[in-house]
Amino acid sequence: MDTVLIVDDEKNYLVVLEALLGPEGYEIMTVDNAQAALGLIQETDLDLVITDMKMPGMSGMELLEAAKKIRPEMPVIMMTAYGTIEMAVEAMKKQAYDYITKPFQNEELKLTVRKALQNHRLIKENRLLSEALSDRYQYGNIIGKSKPMLEIYDLIRKVAQSRASVLITGPSGTGKELIAKAIHYDSPRKGRPFISVNCGALTETLLESELFGHEKGAFTGAISMKKGRFELADEGTLFLDEVGEMPPSLQVKLLRVLQEMEFERVGGTKTIRVDVRVLSASNRNLKEDVAEGLFREDLFYRLNVIHIEIPPLRERKEDIRLLVQHFIDKYRQDEGKEKIELAPETWKALYNYPWPGNVRELENVIERAVVLNSGALIEFADLPPEFSEKPQELDIDLFISPDAELQPTLEKIEEKLIRRALMQANNVQAHAAEMLGITKSLIQHKMKKYNIHV
Repeated sequence: MDTVLIVDDEKNYLVVLEALLGPEGYEIMTVDNAQAALGLIQETDLDLVITDMKMPGMSGMELLEAAKKIRPEMPVIMMTAYGTIEMAVEAMKKQAYDYITKPFQNEELKLTVRKALQNHRLIKENRLLSEALSDRYQYGNIIGKSKPMLEIYDLIRKVAQSRASVLITGPSGTGKELIAKAIHYDSPRKGRPFISVNCGALTETLLESELFGHEKGAFTGAISMKKGRFELADEGTLFLDEVGEMPPSLQVKLLRVLQEMEFERVGGTKTIRVDVRVLSASNRNLKEDVAEGLFREDLFYRLNVIHIEIPPLRERKEDIRLLVQHFIDKYRQDEGKEKIELAPETWKALYNYPWPGNVRELENVIERAVVLNSGALIEFADLPPEFSEKPQELDIDLFISPDAELQPTLEKIEEKLIRRALMQANNVQAHAAEMLGITKSLIQHKMKKYNIHV
């Protein structure tokens, strides 16, 4: 809902303009002096100001200048009963959106207001899109060629065109927000805002205010009106990160908004309607939380219309080489380095590491190595201390059932290890054979047996 501030020392005009523009669906605020208006411009998330030119104390022209310093993109429409060409030119030079003389035609004013708000919306959308593109939040920024990731890409393409709610799950550090952004920027809503909020990072009171906004004086510290994330995401996408951490009382309110697409700001009574697509993410098992009474079942099914699960990095090690190269290219440019490569023992260590922190941890490891390394080759010694820790002895009973058929199980393990060795050796068969402790002729025989092509 667009918020319009009307400023005029003649209170009759305030009444007339509120009655004229209120039914158009705008939230109207009125004040009878420029000083009070300036306070609201500083404190409130306004979309448009309509101000009289001549007022006692601070004039409308002075208010225009001050407003443009505070909110350069916000349109200001000037009104006056004493219109001259010179005044109109001066107002436009000072970046007024338009200039209207009193008495005005009702339909002309409504059209001017509508165009001013549309222009303001377009400016905000272009800025948001430019910021998103500069941050490279595009579909192609998701890195991975493993089978699970290819399946996720296919799912993104399908769900992006719909309005359906999507629940993205996976361990911390797997890139859930990146998936959400890929859905948004591949959807018809890509030109509208993508707004995110971390439900686990705020207290219950602050989270409610962040989601739904608040009115001035709604609680201690609420010194101005603030629009919430739902309102800011109107006609776009809202991403609820770590939604499983949301308190039960807010789960009820969220469910109502998802069902009705309407709410009231904290401390407010006016119902605000929005059109928002909701994407959510969690590193928790929400089905288990529902069973234990920690998460509302009706909310779970409302959020989980489509489910995308991102596997941990240790289950898609085929993606490590691509990810490493991506992060090297990213950070070597930041450090002004032309070329950086990894030693064979470094690659081996990266593939053998369990990656409890997933892709985020891998990025941190590569950034650290690029920054600390003075040459063009990242050695094993450039990796963090945890890579030098002796790995725990493998307990085969943890992942192979006692009643498993031995020969087929052995073949599956052998095939997987050969494929992994070839991947780590960049498909150089002699190096892969050396890593496995077998001859080149034997690995070629095994590759033929398991139909492995490089």
